Amino acid sequence: MFPVTRMRRMRSDERIRSMFRETSVDISDFIYPLYIKESTENGNPEEISTMPGQYRYSVDDAVDFAGLLEDDGLTSVILFGIPDYKDEKASSAYDKNGIIQQTIKALKEQTNLVVLGDVCMCEYTDHGHCGIIKDNYVQNDETLKYLSKIAVSYADAGVDVVAPSDMMDGRVGAIREALDKNDYINTPIFSYAAKYASTYYAPFRDAADSTPSFGDRKSYQMDPANFNEAIREVALDVQEGTDAIIVKPALAYLDVLREVKQTFKMPTIAYQVSGEYSMIQAGIEKGYITEDLLYETLLSIKRAGADMIISYFVPQLLGIE
Repeated sequence: MFPVTRMRRMRSDERIRSMFRETSVDISDFIYPLYIKESTENGNPEEISTMPGQYRYSVDDAVDFAGLLEDDGLTSVILFGIPDYKDEKASSAYDKNGIIQQTIKALKEQTNLVVLGDVCMCEYTDHGHCGIIKDNYVQNDETLKYLSKIAVSYADAGVDVVAPSDMMDGRVGAIREALDKNDYINTPIFSYAAKYASTYYAPFRDAADSTPSFGDRKSYQMDPANFNEAIREVALDVQEGTDAIIVKPALAYLDVLREVKQTFKMPTIAYQVSGEYSMIQAGIEKGYITEDLLYETLLSIKRAGADMIISYFVPQLLGIE
């Protein structure tokens, strides 16, 4: 007890503080999201207005930029596609010559990055929802067939990991079965097991051109008020064969992230989503906060239990404009 015990002794010198720092963040802890657009203006990267510093890339530009990040230590990327053609069944998503399939092949040929393919339909449907629509309602079981087709097409292209983000019931089991039937038994599934219907996604919907043309996604993404439901969702994905768990968003759901890691003891990823990025970036640009807040938020996500973080801040962390 005080005065014998003085907690400040271990804080009095930066060298001592660093010796016993419990949590650290390294570039190898990150997965960087890349937006690949089939037709970019004049063939150049398009800055995303609601996410300053982030871009929609052509295949070649995406591969070049990913290679630059890899040279500085990045190990993983996750891909989101923006096709020219959209229809009610998201056929561009499982086209063997689709924008993401092309990007996967190019990245595997030209880099040593771990390539994750986000498996969803919202960027590829003409209505912007994550599945097949009937009577203005997303049909769960019918959607599973299309999600499986997307996952297999990504595996055909050489993807390292498929990451279903749709939040349909049973999607992990359906995708696992489809991959195994096509001899992709070693292709892991990283499921967005606890994905909330969050307003933090607004900039993403602009970036990926995936805003629903009617209604919202609350019938399949989770209610932000619910905690126990998230644990049930994760448990079901674990039973169906997911190899890692993604919690999305990150910062407002650290309690969920912590419980997921402690309960399941599985590889756990937090997605620091577009709204989190844009709020912090805007604060930095306005001078209301400093970049120190960025590092503090990343530390909080790691401290809560994330093994990896999907984050748009990777170029900033590496000092790449």
